[in-house]
Amino acid sequence: MVSSVKRNTVQRQIVYEAVQKLNTHPTIDEIYKVLHREHPSISKTTVYRNLRQLADGGFIRQISLPDGLERYDRTTANHYHFNCKNCGDIIDVEIGYIPGINDSVHDKYGFIVDNHDVVFSGICVKCID
Repeated sequence: MVSSVKRNTVQRQIVYEAVQKLNTHPTIDEIYKVLHREHPSISKTTVYRNLRQLADGGFIRQISLPDGLERYDRTTANHYHFNCKNCGDIIDVEIGYIPGINDSVHDKYGFIVDNHDVVFSGICVKCID
């Protein structure tokens, strides 16, 4: 149950539940299509606004990919992703998160880094076969 994200509305709860059920790193459009089937009165704007609030509140994770599509992840712990150039799948990469990268960037460039996202790109195993 989502709590303390400004105001927990019914719409926010169903958006949160949709992301939890979809274990595919869905786009806004994919989440909207799933929700619209069960809740025809929900608008894409409502879905988008609630996804932003859930991500800002740390309840879900927003993934920004080079193709410009925002995707959403139910796993909020820091981790990396792999994006298949062939099928477009986004896959969690289960390697240790490297927080020291933030300090390395700071030491070399002087930037204050509080977070980093790494998305590996290539061809996934199912597309190779």
